[in-house]
Amino acid sequence: MDSKFLNTLDVVAVNSEMKYIPNGEIILHDDRINHKWNVKIQSFYLAQFPVTQDLYFAITRKSPSLYKGERKPVETVSWIDAVNFCNLLSEKFGYEKFYSITKENIYIANEGESDGFRLPTEAEWEYGCRAGTTKPIYGEIDRIAWYKDNSDNQTHDVGKKEPNLWGLYDMLGNVWEWCWDIYDEKVYGSYRVFRGGGWSDPARGCLAPNRRRSHPTFQIEDLGFRIARSIR
Repeated sequence: MDSKFLNTLDVVAVNSEMKYIPNGEIILHDDRINHKWNVKIQSFYLAQFPVTQDLYFAITRKSPSLYKGERKPVETVSWIDAVNFCNLLSEKFGYEKFYSITKENIYIANEGESDGFRLPTEAEWEYGCRAGTTKPIYGEIDRIAWYKDNSDNQTHDVGKKEPNLWGLYDMLGNVWEWCWDIYDEKVYGSYRVFRGGGWSDPARGCLAPNRRRSHPTFQIEDLGFRIARSIR
């Protein structure tokens, strides 16, 4: 994709990288409090790759990543950055924005009302990562992920490892990915969830059920995001 501008063909290109994820259900598990809960998943679209630096720059005119490369995943972006990107991308493509922002800078999801780009929920993320399997990892770690033992301490171009059964690349390793959800409001307030493991994590850190959290303004060089769209 040309990193300097978006045209009609770019709309097609971005949407062609969105994979259809069928409906189903998944059991999530919080090891911290030994709690399990079942979530039903409505079919949706999930990006084939994490958001890359060329796409992020084309939409925001910003280049925040420490490890530069047009096809490397964007990193050093906050949850707020990711949500704002989704709205900007929706606006650029003529879709209705998925998120509303109040005067108090509170983000509200317009669920059931928007066809715009958004962050996946953590249930959608894990469901997409597992791709119909029950295992915590969808392949042999060195074949599917950039992690501590093979990353050379940096991110890598997306799509260079093997995808899962639903054609999604880099779901594990390379960069962690912000999700929409609040982690535990009673304990951590506005902290949001991120998933997937990154280039600096050992193999045990790159598993489908692993959950981490941080403040929505948090930024670090192994944390990016992936976009989704609801099916209307």
